[in-house]
Amino acid sequence: MILQGKHIVLGVTGGIAVYKAADICSKLVQAGASVDVIMTEAALAFMTPLTFQTLTRRPVSNDLFKLLDSTDMAHISLAKKADLIVIAPATANTIAKLAQGLADNLLTTTVLASVAPLVLAPAMDADMWAHPATQANVATLAARGAVIIEPDQGRLASGRMGRGRLPSTEVVLGAVRQTLGRQGPLAGRRILVTAGGTQEPLDPVRHLTNRSSGRMGYALAEAARDAGATVTLISAPTGLPRIPGIEHVAVRTAGEMARAVLARTGQIDILMMAAAVADYRPAVTAMDKIKKADEELFLELERTEDILRSVASLPEGQRPRMVVGFAAETSNLLANASEKLSAKRLDLLVANDVSAADAGFDVATNRVVLLSQGAEPEALPLMSKFQVAEQIWLRVQRMWSERYG
Repeated sequence: MILQGKHIVLGVTGGIAVYKAADICSKLVQAGASVDVIMTEAALAFMTPLTFQTLTRRPVSNDLFKLLDSTDMAHISLAKKADLIVIAPATANTIAKLAQGLADNLLTTTVLASVAPLVLAPAMDADMWAHPATQANVATLAARGAVIIEPDQGRLASGRMGRGRLPSTEVVLGAVRQTLGRQGPLAGRRILVTAGGTQEPLDPVRHLTNRSSGRMGYALAEAARDAGATVTLISAPTGLPRIPGIEHVAVRTAGEMARAVLARTGQIDILMMAAAVADYRPAVTAMDKIKKADEELFLELERTEDILRSVASLPEGQRPRMVVGFAAETSNLLANASEKLSAKRLDLLVANDVSAADAGFDVATNRVVLLSQGAEPEALPLMSKFQVAEQIWLRVQRMWSERYG
């Protein structure tokens, strides 16, 4: 996990959204990070340090001139240890100070003394966020390399509706993980991931689909982002939340997914086809809801587009440099997977038995076998789908290095 063992400085400034910072802090610690919290004087008016000290099991810093050890000034010590500084919430006042290089409290001084990446999650009233001064300050910080998380739209503390809410914990953590992974092993790689089970309409209210939850594809997209890649996720309906920091493309049918993939194959390095694409669709889609009748109903099905076969037939220059496919099987796993590996000209194939109760569809864990030409199948043990995704990308990275250096 990308946060494991990382040292994060969490800056908390004065605003009603301070209570959300506690959840951000908790999730960072749960992900394996060591978190040092710096609270401004205004933040202390909204929450006491005890909350953050309990979550981090570390002292909360506030005093600019306090010695953390016998000789270490707090701002120097924290600045040098930090792998990343995140300020959430970041008020208009603190953003203005940072843009001007002011250092009048422990937080602003620590930022000025550090070379660590800076992530800002602004939270303020909508008019304050929209003010030209704030927008100029944000632009200045972004030009210097700071990562700015756009505030959410919604009901504000003033009771008004507008843009200024602190984004969700998931969005903030996504920005933190993406920032930490910018120089990761997949940095510079353009990756396309597909996810979910396509839906083939029978009539306006019914469709043919499968049990795919989309979790494996989403885990692959998230793990690739954490490793520094530029990621596009083409997803059938899943109900899963959007992953911060990647491009989402929503599709429904196999045909829509095929068109979305083929429109991008010449612009990507690696294609990861994790979606469960329907093999058949109704030959005719009824314009109105099919009514129940006494006689039996017979459906005529036709083949859908074979996306991987279409990709395999593309000329050089239009085909991704690496293509990874998935094989969801209920019997003869290795035989069926090996046949697909050759027929679709895949660089790597991920096979799993979806009939298992603890792997495949509808669960958070998976057990897969990795197959590539000229290599023995590599069976991975049962693990979370995110852990499986990380192992798949490790295999892809090795293959990429062997092939392209």
